[in-house]
Amino acid sequence: QVQLVESGGGLVQAGESLRLSCVASRITVSTNAMGWYRQAPGKQRELVATISSGGTTNYAGSVKGRFTISRDNANNTVYLQMNLLKPEDTAVYYCNAYRGSYPSFNYWGQGTQVTVSS
Repeated sequence: QVQLVESGGGLVQAGESLRLSCVASRITVSTNAMGWYRQAPGKQRELVATISSGGTTNYAGSVKGRFTISRDNANNTVYLQMNLLKPEDTAVYYCNAYRGSYPSFNYWGQGTQVTVSS
């Protein structure tokens, strides 16, 4: 079955950087919309960044200019480079694969914890 496996989370101090990775199995990241979402304790899951099959990227306003989503087609992996991290970026980060047209799907990874201390 489809698997999205995230890694790269951890505990960092404010102002530092992390790079999250999402390795996909049984789907191709270059031909589907891929994204990163996050969920903080007591809050709803929210969009962080997406990249379309055509390479168009989209970011939440709170991370624009600090985070960069990219993909490595050869390794079927999507990345989220996070710079200038803030305590409010603390959350579980989830990788997502989405296709709206038939056959549609919406897959999620298991999540990776990012904690930013002040």
